[in-house]
Parts: sequence; structure tokens; C-alpha cells
Amino acid sequence: MNSQIYSRTGGFMGLSFAVPIDVAMDVVEQLKTKGRVSRGWLGVLIQDVTRELAETFGMARQEGALVAQVLPDSPAEKAGIDAGDVILKYDGKSLSTSSELPPLVGASPIGQAARLEVLRQGKIQELQVTIGELPEDDELAAVPGRSTKATANRIGLVVEDLTAEERDQLGIRDGGVMVEGVEEGPAERAGIRVGDAILMLDNQPIADARQLKDFLDKIEPGRSVAALVQRGDGRMFFAIRIPKT
Repeated sequence: MNSQIYSRTGGFMGLSFAVPIDVAMDVVEQLKTKGRVSRGWLGVLIQDVTRELAETFGMARQEGALVAQVLPDSPAEKAGIDAGDVILKYDGKSLSTSSELPPLVGASPIGQAARLEVLRQGKIQELQVTIGELPEDDELAAVPGRSTKATANRIGLVVEDLTAEERDQLGIRDGGVMVEGVEEGPAERAGIRVGDAILMLDNQPIADARQLKDFLDKIEPGRSVAALVQRGDGRMFFAIRIPKT
């Protein structure tokens, strides 16, 4: 069902934006029976698996939806889904990219059990999740970064432990470090910014700045590792290649 047309001339020739007819019919049926539209909800923030991230997770090819964050008290949390899991299949349907997952979840009946195939630390696991109803959006406050003159670590970052107040503002339960400075190096090239909070490195939770340094010192040069970063109210994985010198 065509919903919008973008045209330079004002005529019918241009780009059309359409809504699948089955989606439109489902919306009509829900409005008729319930007076409102409800959508399925899993409760995860996801991203695509890039070539670099596929390498860090030991994947032969780029596929699936990488879980960057599991929302508290969500169906995903109750099902045991973790940050760092790569969802490969939803109810038997393979996922080539992360964008394929939301429509499948959204179209699932509320309360229905769905089967997930996930890659976790190199091993395939099957999980069952009961789909919830998509809640209203909540807004979280972003915490600005701070500046410092401290020494940068092996990947070019200056970090400090998160304070209790910062964890509360960012919704982080425990651990994590705040990026206070970014020098030229692997982290900068990966896209890490001042104000980011680093929560995990190479599938290991980061408790504090000292632990992050210890982890970095043990990683062999030339290897790529995945870092879970919170930026504002969102989380995302970045692939960082450890320098050889």
C-alpha cells in the first residue's frame, strides 16, 4: 500500500514509500477489535555485525543481529539473552542483517513463545523468549564527557572509573569506565569518543580502569577485540585492533 511519494516535479514519478499490505491489514484488524495497535517487543538494542566485529566473534561471515544492550525487566532479560549475543535466527528464519529482526518481533503476537538461535562466545545456543508488548518510549539523560591530562592506555584512551552518580544517570548497574580523552590510535580509528562509557572488552565485563589496563596488556598484538560502549542512552560494539608496537 503506497503511503508517500517523493517527487522533484510534483508528479507521480519519483521514490515511493510503501507499507506492506499484511502490515496494514493487521493494523486495521487491531483497531477494529482493540481500538489501538500493539506490537511485539523483545527488549534489546541491536546493531549489524560488521566485517571487523565478525572477526572478533570468530564468525565466518557477516550475519545476524548483534545485541548491544538488554533492557531491564524485558522479555530478552527474562529469557537469558546477554549483550554480545549474535541472534542468527528468529523462529527458524535466518537473519542476514539486524534490520530484519524488528519487523519479525513486531509482528509476533503478544505472549507468544519465540525460538532464538544465538551465537555466544563462539558456540550456538537456542533460547526461548516470550514476546512482550512494546511499551511507551522512555528518555534517558546523556552524560557529557570530561577532560583530563592523564596518560593514555595502549589503545589511546584516557579513562576513569564511573562514579555512582554517573552509573545512576546512565542506567549502568555496576562497573564500566568513562572515556575522558582520546588520542590518535586504534580506539580513535574505531570511533570511540570522549564521554563514551566502556562496559565490556573481548566479552569480559570491565569493573574499573585498572582492570581495563590489565586486559589490554594481555591481548596479543594485531588482534581485533570487541568493546561494548554506551554513548548517551544507547549501546554499541566497536572493533578495536590492538597495535603491534
